Amino acid sequence: MADTFNYRIDHHGSLVRPAELTAARAAGDPEALKAAELRAVKEAVVLQRKLRSTVVTDGDFPREDFRSAVLDGVSGLRRTDENDADGLVRWVAESLPKANGPLLADWAARLTGLTLIAPKASLPSPAYLAATTFQPGHGPSSARELGEALAEIIHAEIELLVSRGVRLIQLNNPLLAGHLAVDPAAPGALSFEDTLAVEALAVRLDERPEGVRIGVSIGHAAPAAVDRAAAEHLYGEVPADRWILPYDQGTDAELDLVRSLPEHRDACLGVVDANVAELEEIDAVMARIDAAAEIKDLEDMAISPSRGFADVATRPLLTAEQQRQKLVQVETLARYCWGNEF
Repeated sequence: MADTFNYRIDHHGSLVRPAELTAARAAGDPEALKAAELRAVKEAVVLQRKLRSTVVTDGDFPREDFRSAVLDGVSGLRRTDENDADGLVRWVAESLPKANGPLLADWAARLTGLTLIAPKASLPSPAYLAATTFQPGHGPSSARELGEALAEIIHAEIELLVSRGVRLIQLNNPLLAGHLAVDPAAPGALSFEDTLAVEALAVRLDERPEGVRIGVSIGHAAPAAVDRAAAEHLYGEVPADRWILPYDQGTDAELDLVRSLPEHRDACLGVVDANVAELEEIDAVMARIDAAAEIKDLEDMAISPSRGFADVATRPLLTAEQQRQKLVQVETLARYCWGNEF
């Protein structure tokens, strides 16, 4: 896919919220919040341009967490007072969801007006949402039925985003890596086969305009050991153009995720750990990238941090300055790999 692939310097989408935005959200004035969100997004675009990123996002600034674009934009899902094992507010599907309007497309249109750099949008995957919101006896007859309904909504949003000028769309499913383990955990609400079918419904596009990429992030960390047959099955069944893979620890399992990729799929390697402030040794990271390049054409790869810096608005992983340093490091590493040819 190297003919149109040029989004080399990437990040997952979420960025540390500025203090002004956090204060505006706490104050509870809707109009003041909207103004603060727009100012924050404009400043984030400037930051990303200065850092020479080849994609630009809105930082997830208008949203509570990485799921919110869908959870806040559809009917049929109810917010509870409970938190899940990851500390996220739990939502429950009480009926099959229906979209109340565009999910991200309006903000994406604003992004296209702020910069010439390719806008990127990130959404939770339908399989992830189905697996985490399905509860027996609450509306949908099965997690598969719920997932298919969510997939149709997200597929329609992807088509709308592309029509609004977005060229890179990332679906996030933090549960996928667990399915690829040699000793996978219990499947939970959605089996592996149902997960693949649901994700495939969302990412399918009959036609892709020049330069458009639909990517899937499999999670923030590779399992201890990868079942390569399962990984190959995932890559083969879900027609995503790009796979966003954890690649910041230097493990054999991370390399197996790359080994399993078909030749015609792009890879974005999360080579910089977004969980810790300490900067990685450049030579060590380059050695890991070189190992991947022996398996996968470097022209079909990109690099990024390992995950979003603030997938939950109130729980940033780093400070804004530490985040900037990590993004600068990604840009530096990209120049080691590709020079100035972005």
